[in-house]
Amino acid sequence: MAKLTKKQKEARAKIDSDKLYSINDGAALVKEITNVKFDASVDLAVRLGVDPRKANQMVRGVVTLPHGTGKDVKVLALVTPDKEAEAKEAGADFVGLDEYLDKIKGGWTDVDVIITMPSVMGKLGPLGRILGPRGLMPNPKTGTVTMDVAKAVSDVKAGKIDFKVDKTGIVHAAIGKVSFSADKIAENAKELIETLVKMKPAAAKGVYMKSIFMSSTMSPSVQLDPKTV
Repeated sequence: MAKLTKKQKEARAKIDSDKLYSINDGAALVKEITNVKFDASVDLAVRLGVDPRKANQMVRGVVTLPHGTGKDVKVLALVTPDKEAEAKEAGADFVGLDEYLDKIKGGWTDVDVIITMPSVMGKLGPLGRILGPRGLMPNPKTGTVTMDVAKAVSDVKAGKIDFKVDKTGIVHAAIGKVSFSADKIAENAKELIETLVKMKPAAAKGVYMKSIFMSSTMSPSVQLDPKTV
């Protein structure tokens, strides 16, 4: 096991491992214990009482964070020529179709989100093995396959993120940056958690919100009290 640095020891010493923090206190503490020189991301890990192997317990959706993610999201709009102007006007970083499909076939995936139209999805099918593992395949459930391309682009640029429970029952999501105020981090966290609560599958039994941990890039994690949402 790697030895802890002096700063890491100091950060851990500030966390009471037996305490469940309120979301506001947790956000303030994560800011305090983050010592990296760059603007670190703030992440939330929520363990849910679901069995993701069962289709009726899958939790997947989208949420628009009130204060955005703090990240400059690069958006590729794969659209027909009649939709190119509205995609560009909405703020898409890359707009086109066949030329970008060819680039992706060649291994190019330098984007964060791909938005497309239902009529184009047939062309994207063969690229699933490239886009799927990177989480870039558009999906109607996350609003990235739509005829309202302009709204989809604007929403993503404004802080809309998609989330999906992993095979261990945990939802991981970036909810902001350490440079945000503690209030803004807390409000973004609440928005995601409240969305997850609303999406509780009817088939899920027992405790649904098992645990919530907040951390920043390279910081220790702080356990939050789900009851404070």
